[in-house]
Amino acid sequence: MAATSPANIFILAGQSNMAGRGGVSKDPTTDKNVWDGYIPPESQPNQSIFRFTADMVWEQAREPLHWDIDVVKTNGVGPGMPFANELLAKAGPSIGTIGLVPCAIGGSHLREWVKGTDRYTKLVERMKRSEEHGGKVKGFFWYQGESDAAVEEEAKSYERELSKFFTDLRADMNHPDLPIILVKIVTHDFFISPDFEFKEEVWNAQEAVTQKLPNVRMVDGRVAVGNFDEGLNEDRGHLNVRSEVNLGKMFAHSYYSNFAHFIS
Repeated sequence: MAATSPANIFILAGQSNMAGRGGVSKDPTTDKNVWDGYIPPESQPNQSIFRFTADMVWEQAREPLHWDIDVVKTNGVGPGMPFANELLAKAGPSIGTIGLVPCAIGGSHLREWVKGTDRYTKLVERMKRSEEHGGKVKGFFWYQGESDAAVEEEAKSYERELSKFFTDLRADMNHPDLPIILVKIVTHDFFISPDFEFKEEVWNAQEAVTQKLPNVRMVDGRVAVGNFDEGLNEDRGHLNVRSEVNLGKMFAHSYYSNFAHFIS
């Protein structure tokens, strides 16, 4: 356990692809999802990378980061570790330690995260508690929206609600300039299933929020995935290990290009 907070703290929030489903598949014998345990080189532990546990203490980070957070689902490799390793590689050891605060919950809707909900209250609490011993939240990563793309009313209100969510979060953290990077959602089902027919509304909302609010950037999940036959799990709805690693590196490149001045 770490006695003090890491210098640079990053929040990982949203739904399943942020929690990490890389390497997760259904066991044909038990019909339950299992993680194969494979950890790619980009996601290996590093003595400078820490994780904020569900009990709100710092420990050395290792996959799966969300094992005690997204407890109802099976977690695997996510974008957090490749992000942190890549950022350290780009910025150098002088930036000090990196802290990752897992907060994502698989299948969650934006309405479950807005101010006034239990999830919002817990999110803010985790963010504040992560800073208690000297560290500072330097970035907020958000990968969510697939659930809302299946509900017309939620998709059409996504821009308004996401803008308010980010604004409320910054105000409650007393960090009006908090860097935010969101992911343009992607899943193979969007191209073959009518269940996600409102994806365009969510995409447009995400684009609009990046234009409306300062210090908000977006990375494209479709770029991380590339070829859908090679970039998704067998369920066709979640990023595989390769795509999660690509996404983590995209977070690092976007953050370093836009917000390097925020880190120590």
